[in-house]
Amino acid sequence: MRFTSLFVLASLAVSSFASTVADVQADIADISSKTTALDNSINAFANPGGTLTQALTIHNNAVALGSSLDHGTTDANAVAPLPISEADGRSILTNLEALEPTIDDALDGIIARKDAFVALPLGGIPALVKQDLTNLNASTSAFEAALIVNAPADLVAEATALKSRIDAKFASAIAAYAAF
Repeated sequence: MRFTSLFVLASLAVSSFASTVADVQADIADISSKTTALDNSINAFANPGGTLTQALTIHNNAVALGSSLDHGTTDANAVAPLPISEADGRSILTNLEALEPTIDDALDGIIARKDAFVALPLGGIPALVKQDLTNLNASTSAFEAALIVNAPADLVAEATALKSRIDAKFASAIAAYAAF
């Protein structure tokens, strides 16, 4: 009797930590929404002439996106059952590839607005942008790596290439703020 109870409790504990492909897809949808919000807030920041309020909106959107990426990483690392099916892997990769233009636009926009951030009357905003970029890069890289580990073998090269392109864009954006 005790062994059965212990087994039931253990299986409940394990299942409460597992996530599904549907959870990961929901995370990607949330990440997509927050990436778009960040991109929109960057594009709304006038260059020149952006305001401190707009800069703080960008920061808040970056923090929200980072939180969503971290949650997605947790789910991707706990996805079960493994291996992920070919169809699910392809769907996840397609959804991530659809995000790439928005990520590129956001990072290009943050680079283009560097002088406008520097011109704000409150110092330290460029350093905050650099910190946000560094944090988002780390969260994005961890999410990408968690997805690649669980990807079907024939999708790993394509997923790795996507990761490399996004990582290179982040490296360019971070380099633009290296002085801060």
